[in-house]
Amino acid sequence: MHNQEMSTYKQGILYTAGSYLLWGILPLYWKMLEHVSPEEILAHRILWSFLFMILLLTFTKEWKSSFVTIKRMIKKPMLIISLIVSSLLISINWFVYIWAVNNEHMVEASLGYYINPLISVFLGMIFLKEKLTLWQKISFLLATLGVLITTLHYGGIPWVALTLAISFGLYGLTKKVTKLSSVMGLTFETMVVTPLAAVYLLSLINKGESSFVDYQLATNLLLIGAGVATAIPLLLFASGARRIPLFMVGVLQYIAPSITLVIGIVIYHEPFTNIEFITFSLIWSSLFLFSLSHSRYFKSAEFKEKRAS
Repeated sequence: MHNQEMSTYKQGILYTAGSYLLWGILPLYWKMLEHVSPEEILAHRILWSFLFMILLLTFTKEWKSSFVTIKRMIKKPMLIISLIVSSLLISINWFVYIWAVNNEHMVEASLGYYINPLISVFLGMIFLKEKLTLWQKISFLLATLGVLITTLHYGGIPWVALTLAISFGLYGLTKKVTKLSSVMGLTFETMVVTPLAAVYLLSLINKGESSFVDYQLATNLLLIGAGVATAIPLLLFASGARRIPLFMVGVLQYIAPSITLVIGIVIYHEPFTNIEFITFSLIWSSLFLFSLSHSRYFKSAEFKEKRAS
């Protein structure tokens, strides 16, 4: 690897790891707003994310590219439909995550993002006709077993974890259709739902129930900062992911849920019983096996097995 390639590779790892680090500690940010309802936090997150992206497009002089993208979308209505769907999916994901963090379900939220890569593989198999290797099938079964154990133990489905995993998995699927850059994607996605967010925030003001009006400057700054807290990790990820191989992105993505898990247990003292340990052990084993399935050794072994048969 040449010096230039090595420098690009290191930058990619730094940016991508930085994005997952920020996503991992994001619960600490939402915890500072736990006196505000999740619905209002979500509305502010959407509104200020959109305004921040407008400022970013202006600062980087990307308006010409955005108009080209709009023209392309007008010619292909399917892109508009996909964009609307992706906007709704990411809004659901954001809301459930904020609710989970501020209602002592941080451990379950981290479980959702551990499961997410496997859900994405499953969705790819169903909708994109992608084929799983034997080891990937085994890893998926291990993860399913972990979720079933949790379900049987609590007498109910872990809705927080599954909603986060499925909504983000479907969101990734829609991104396959729209194929927009992260900057354009976030701008248009927030633009679609910003009118709804604005109407909701105005209705709170009319009812005299707005936290933005009633609370102190610190709360208002945190609500405004939600837009920056949303955009910066995404932009870091977009910059880093294109500089490193996909398998490295896959390895680094477990930084975020691991940090969230530790925060939930150590800082906020959420329960982590033997059942949770068994469930997470199965998920971790599943992810380890899934990561190994992309290695040369596993691919070589599978190729030899196919030739032998």
